[in-house]
Amino acid sequence: MQTLKIEDTPNPEESYTLADWQGGYKSLTQEFDYWIDDIEGQIPPELQGTLFRNGPGLLDINGQPIHHPFDGDGMISRISFVNGRAHFRNRFVRTEGYLAEQQAGKILYRGVFGTQKPGGWLANIFDFKMKNIANTNVIYWGDKLLALWEAAEPHCLDPYTLETLGKEYFHGVLSSGEAFGAHPRFDPSCNQDGGAPCLVNFSIKPGLSTTITIFELNPDGEVVRKQTHSIPGFCFIHDFVITPNYCIFWQNPVTFNPIPFALGIRAAGECIKFQQNQPTRIIVIPRHPGETKVRTLETQSGFVFHHANAFEAGDEIVIDSICYASFPEVEPESDFREVNFAAISPGQLWRFHLNLETGKVRQQMMESRCCEFPSINPQLVGKKYQYLYLGASHGETGNAPLQALLKIDLHSGDRQFWSAAPHGFTGEPIFVPRTDAKQEDDGWVLVLVYDATHHRSDLVILDASDFNQGAIARLHLKHHVPYGLHGNFTDEVFI
Repeated sequence: MQTLKIEDTPNPEESYTLADWQGGYKSLTQEFDYWIDDIEGQIPPELQGTLFRNGPGLLDINGQPIHHPFDGDGMISRISFVNGRAHFRNRFVRTEGYLAEQQAGKILYRGVFGTQKPGGWLANIFDFKMKNIANTNVIYWGDKLLALWEAAEPHCLDPYTLETLGKEYFHGVLSSGEAFGAHPRFDPSCNQDGGAPCLVNFSIKPGLSTTITIFELNPDGEVVRKQTHSIPGFCFIHDFVITPNYCIFWQNPVTFNPIPFALGIRAAGECIKFQQNQPTRIIVIPRHPGETKVRTLETQSGFVFHHANAFEAGDEIVIDSICYASFPEVEPESDFREVNFAAISPGQLWRFHLNLETGKVRQQMMESRCCEFPSINPQLVGKKYQYLYLGASHGETGNAPLQALLKIDLHSGDRQFWSAAPHGFTGEPIFVPRTDAKQEDDGWVLVLVYDATHHRSDLVILDASDFNQGAIARLHLKHHVPYGLHGNFTDEVFI
């Protein structure tokens, strides 16, 4: 059996400077509303719809720095495409914590990943109230725009103004403060609903044993199926994958020591430790209510934040995932802007074959280049697919910031590569299929790129079928957008 060994050969020629990269982690305090008129190339007139992005917009509170970018207040960016033009708007999610801290002008809450209230352990001891920062993803489903943060309920927004309307409880299915994950999967044709699309999401309630709850929502945004399972051990899970018949979760080999957190010494994220000698467990849960047998398979130690896709092939489930040699632990008193990329193992693409009959797992590395944020044609979620799009490093080896996009043909092994180096830094690519697409890769890839030279962000549009022709349009914003997390495209137009 092949060992899950993540390569970490140093890159001899760095394609970036740390100072350039750091510029993308400056707060954006302003909220904008304008037509984008500084454009290189031409926006495809057939590209109609709206790109929503979410991420931490504030990296400090009135000059007090937060300790980790994942603790930053959520800011929605919206780029609307109509008749060959594009309109930009951004707005912070007016969460309870955001409003309180803006009024106070200082940090009032502990952050999950490292931020502490000023005043040392005495100011933080036994304070377990976490701020719902609504900063991880944004989806448009059931005629509602929802800002997601995986530790609590979503916030509902007006898709036109981005005004915060309140928290969303799905007609009482969620209770106050109940988690609703930030990485849902969109089943394009659910076999339990006669082929209608459905949204599948989950929540995690960790402890000595962990409760996983799975939600399935119809196109009207109603929860039509809900199931709950207790899993032995602590789970730290951000993402999962689906097939027509299964939900699959990676139980990464980590432990959580709550004592330093309770005593106010450490944030919760700083109390998570990777267990190098423990296996990674793969939890396979049937989606059909009549099937209740949960299978647990094991593979070599490693850590997964994001999966690309999964599909069924006979007795096997095939899963493509971004794997790390270990969990990138948050160090107390560290500065995330001073990260030593070369000292951290890169994320790399691996394919796993899960045999449900034998319980065996086979794995193979599919891409050794540092990569993250996988994206596919949304019509092939849970199905066999050919093309995968990734944020990637400029160099082929070692760990580095994402500065490029990589397209992989999973059938032939062919690669296409587009880079914004040396002064550009990429985020998550979003694949948008052409309305009348005949091929899987017939469409566009949209990505926000931080341009360090001008301290601004560009929305770059690539032809998804041919990266080699370069960007077909580059939309220069009037400002930067801090590095974001996740987003989605809808063919509805909101201006």
